[in-house]
Parts: sequence; C-alpha cells; structure tokens
Amino acid sequence: MTPSIIVVSGLPRSGTSLLMQMLSAGGATLLTDSQREADDNNPKGYFEFEPVKSLASGAPWIADARGKAIKVISQLLEHLPFTERYRVLYLHRNLEEVLSSQQAMLLRLGQPAPPQAAVRAAFERHLAQIQPWLAAQAHVSCFPLEFAEVIARPVDVAASIAEFLELELDAKQMADAVDPALYRQRRT
Repeated sequence: MTPSIIVVSGLPRSGTSLLMQMLSAGGATLLTDSQREADDNNPKGYFEFEPVKSLASGAPWIADARGKAIKVISQLLEHLPFTERYRVLYLHRNLEEVLSSQQAMLLRLGQPAPPQAAVRAAFERHLAQIQPWLAAQAHVSCFPLEFAEVIARPVDVAASIAEFLELELDAKQMADAVDPALYRQRRT
C-alpha cells in the first residue's frame, strides 16, 4: 500500500511551523527545502517546501512527499492531487491571535499590514468552506488540533498525533520541541 502524505495545515500564523518542529523532533521525515530561513517571526524555522506555493499549477513532486510530512497552508489544500492519500493535521487558532500574529510579522518585516477587517472576513469565508470540503474528501483523513491545546498539553497532543498518524513517534521529544515563550499573541 502506498504511504499517505502527512499534511500540516491551517491558516497562516496558526502554528504550523511549530507542528512541523514537533513532528521532526518525534522522528517523522519532513519534506522541506530550507529556502526560507528562521527569523524573528519564526525563530526555529518555517519548515516550508517552496513548490507547495505552486500547487494550483500542479504538483509533479507529490510522489516525493509519500510517507513524509509537508506544510500546506489551508488555502492550498483543495489543490492537492486526488491521486494521493493524505493525513491532515489541521491547526486551529483563535482568529484574533492569527490576525495579531500576522500584523506583528508584517511590522517586523517593515511591510504594511492590510486592513484587519478585510483579512478577518476572508479568513472566515475560507474556514467556512474548507472544513466541509475536508470532511467530504474520501482521500483525506483530517485530525483537528487547537493551537492553545498544543501549547498547554504538548505530551497529550503529541501522543494523539502519533496515534492518528499510526507512526511510532517520540511524544516526549515532540513535546520538548514546544516553547511556550513563542506564544506571543495570546488571547485569554
């Protein structure tokens, strides 16, 4: 049987890089290219694979992702080829935190932030569409995660992830990869 592709997804700034760090620490194989280096916004790295950004145009590299974890922002999930099976770890984060984190990132990069109301509306529309889409896909198994839970209960979350992925991952190492100090846009 062809191995599934592990997809780490969520809105931008929802904690997908943290989840990739956890998977790597636990022993999963990642598909990344290290083109985007760590910075003040993601001090431990982004764990991206540049060709993912062109998913809408095709994915001739997709077979290389079998049995590996790859980060795909939520807005590109619908472009994953239907010829593969995916186990999606979908990270949810408080929308206000996502917006604040994105704004802080753009400010650190010296870029103007788009109007928050417009971004919020776009994200809300997207979330309302992507959740039913994920549920309707026969080739996709989705495991929803809450960012705040990942931070608060990393050992339990890591064990749940390993169980969902049906992999022997080191939950303690995964949990040790979580740095609560990097939860900088916390809403209570």
